[in-house]
Amino acid sequence: MSRSFKVILCFLALLALSACHKKVRNPDTSLSLDCYAAMVDDDFRVNSHRIRAYIDTLVRHDDDSTMTDLRVKAYYRNRKPFLWITRHGIDCRADSLVASLDSVGLTGFSPRQFCMPQLRNDLEDLRRLRVGREQNINELFARLEYHLSKAFFRYVTGQRFGYFNPRFTLNRLDVLKEDSDGVKYRRLFDMKMQLPGPRFFSEALSMLAHDSVGVLLRTSQPTNPYYYRLQAMLRQARTQDARNRILCNMERARWRLADSPDRHAKCVVVNIPSYHLYAINGDEWLTMRIGCGSLETKTPLLSSQIKRIDLNPRWIIPRSILEKSILRHAGDPAYFHRHRYGVAQRSTGKRVSPHDIRPWMLNSTDYYVYQEGGEGNALGRIIFRFDNNFAVYLHYTSAPEVFSREDRGVSHGCIRVEKPYELALFLLPKPDEEVAQKIRYSITADLAPLEPDFVASEEQPDTLNRKWIINSVKIEPRVPLFITYYTLFPGPDHRFEECADVYGYDGVILRHLKNYM
Repeated sequence: MSRSFKVILCFLALLALSACHKKVRNPDTSLSLDCYAAMVDDDFRVNSHRIRAYIDTLVRHDDDSTMTDLRVKAYYRNRKPFLWITRHGIDCRADSLVASLDSVGLTGFSPRQFCMPQLRNDLEDLRRLRVGREQNINELFARLEYHLSKAFFRYVTGQRFGYFNPRFTLNRLDVLKEDSDGVKYRRLFDMKMQLPGPRFFSEALSMLAHDSVGVLLRTSQPTNPYYYRLQAMLRQARTQDARNRILCNMERARWRLADSPDRHAKCVVVNIPSYHLYAINGDEWLTMRIGCGSLETKTPLLSSQIKRIDLNPRWIIPRSILEKSILRHAGDPAYFHRHRYGVAQRSTGKRVSPHDIRPWMLNSTDYYVYQEGGEGNALGRIIFRFDNNFAVYLHYTSAPEVFSREDRGVSHGCIRVEKPYELALFLLPKPDEEVAQKIRYSITADLAPLEPDFVASEEQPDTLNRKWIINSVKIEPRVPLFITYYTLFPGPDHRFEECADVYGYDGVILRHLKNYM
């Protein structure tokens, strides 16, 4: 490098250093907010009071009246804090919700019922700041706040608990009695289940505030394994009738029941629409036909545990049957003898002679009418008892021809089983040949010698082996029992069987689901 070139470089460096030390006055030190006034555009001025006013208008004009919608409306009427609007605008929680709502179509519902078209447009307008004469920023924020809340609570509540409340609706379906005191309904649903009460709403609000939207969206998805199989079937359904049937059964699979068959290796499932009982032990299935409640006296849906087998049970006749069929025969001893009916005092158990039976006795709650156990008893010779609020049980019948009928809705609510002996063996905790033989003997033996007025004769000698007669077998551990209503039910081969909607429950559910279709 030449000496002259080095001199030039040094000179330039000195000039640069001198320039750095030269002070330049900042022209913006005296700026105030007034200086920016000319830049303000009212279309972009965010005002919480105006947002509130727009939300009030949306609430007033919203006619949707599901329980979830009413809770959302009440929240905003009470001037509670915004849920989605922060000092940074609408954050990524909205994106998490919209991503989940993209799957609404897979559930058979309309995205429009979850505000999806409006939400997409409004989010796009907000992010591109498309405001002006058509809409201002506060109106846009108000729509997003209200519709995000409405869609969010509709979705998480419906997916977690179901969009239809069977406890409320089914138990107000059949009128049992109507008088000046009001209407009394027949109870048809008595399964313990989770319901979306105020506590869930508060927890959801808390999770929303703590940015746990994604967690709540994930944990709100159904846990019943049937649900996802039915959802896959929905994609392939070719007719609206097929879709409707699938949608109704998907709804049943959303209900958060306290107990369900998939939680047990061994259980008994009665499915009313298929008129079948399924005794399940792992991969082994015992199936049999059943008779159940008629359309007028439906069998209630419930869950319980089978605790005892009673053999040759005495039947205490319900008052409804007593008033309808027996009362008019008071004073006819032959009728009571022929049907093996008896009347006894409730307090003492003392029997009334058939010749002394009077109508006032049958009308009095101080007496009850029973049918002796044994051959010809309406309960059959074996009954399976479980705790429930309806006095319904599984039992055999004195009219087994019912099992050859296609329509087997024949009872007052109890369930008649085709293979009682096989079911009894299934319920025993382990194989016991002696108990099995005693059960078979007890349900086939002639029990006439046990009746109070029996007198042995040459025509009817006393040949009863009393040592082999047993009255009851305790089931320990108890076996879970589920009385269900699926019009698409997976049988032993795990393929869904299509069943008739014998009680019309699909139609009831579908009317509610149309709010989302």
